[in-house]
Amino acid sequence: MKYLILAYGNQQDYDYLSGKDGGASPAEAAAVYDFLTGFSRELAESGELVETQGLSAPVLARSLRLRDGAPVVTDGPFGETEEVIAGYWMVDCASFDRATDIAAGLLKAPGRLAEAGVVVRPVMGSEGEL
Repeated sequence: MKYLILAYGNQQDYDYLSGKDGGASPAEAAAVYDFLTGFSRELAESGELVETQGLSAPVLARSLRLRDGAPVVTDGPFGETEEVIAGYWMVDCASFDRATDIAAGLLKAPGRLAEAGVVVRPVMGSEGEL
């Protein structure tokens, strides 16, 4: 069954990892990168990884809303504390419990990466849920 593991963050997290305004040192940023690379590699080696991607900073995002029947586009950044999806892993594994165990591994990330938490959601069609 397929599950999507969503990692969250905000603009402050992206700024921190880039070293902006006294954020993470190059060594701290490298430790996060190494952790995520290793995490994804282990999933690939187990055969459970379908796809993974990190997403760019919220400052580079656009939001679209329908107002009076017309789309309204807002360029980022959005509220600094607004959580956004920072990255995802699609996994194909035996159960929701296994997907939850996989996601829990992200909470072992160095620094403040794990503080925003993760969410696990079944992919529609995998368990027949809407």
